[in-house]
Amino acid sequence: MEKHFTNKITILVLLMLTQFITGCSSPTLPSATIHASNTTDTSSYKYLIGPGDVLNIFVWRNAEVSGSFVVRPDGMITTSLVEDIPVSGKTPTELARSVEEILGTYLKDPVVTVTVNNFVGPFSEQIRVIGEASQPMAINYTQNMTLLDVMIRVGGLTEFADGNNAVIVRVESGKQKQYEIYIEDLIKDGEISANVDMLPGDIIIIPEAWF
Repeated sequence: MEKHFTNKITILVLLMLTQFITGCSSPTLPSATIHASNTTDTSSYKYLIGPGDVLNIFVWRNAEVSGSFVVRPDGMITTSLVEDIPVSGKTPTELARSVEEILGTYLKDPVVTVTVNNFVGPFSEQIRVIGEASQPMAINYTQNMTLLDVMIRVGGLTEFADGNNAVIVRVESGKQKQYEIYIEDLIKDGEISANVDMLPGDIIIIPEAWF
């Protein structure tokens, strides 16, 4: 009887502790948002600058304010004249015009050229491959990139992949859509009709096969 009473007390204490821990726990985090790229037509694609890119900014006849600058994680750069210039999400040409406007406060009629090294680009433009790829990764989008190009970059499929049940998740008009793709037919059987065009921001999900 005493043992039974002790067990009941122990269970009651555990329940109270559980309620206390639950009440003190942090709120549930919201799901990550998949950001849509602005590019839906591959022929009109223009590279957008992103964190990690190395920018070569040349100011004509003003070598002292020219130089190479790494885009910070917050999407900005700091030059010798101006701190915190926002650059992420702009094309090199758009940035050149912005820098000309900013430097116009200090220099007379500056002429600026911007080139990019070490291409990274913004996250919204990268293609992500997850699941049963040999090397799942995020890939920088390049104009006219196809599914075959992506699969070469990730080293193909693992031996456990169900490549013909893979999908592309794509954001169109603010809504997520899924498209079936047939990776196994493409890379193992050479079915070129399965080679589809990729768009910036696409996510490829490759499931595991059920044996």
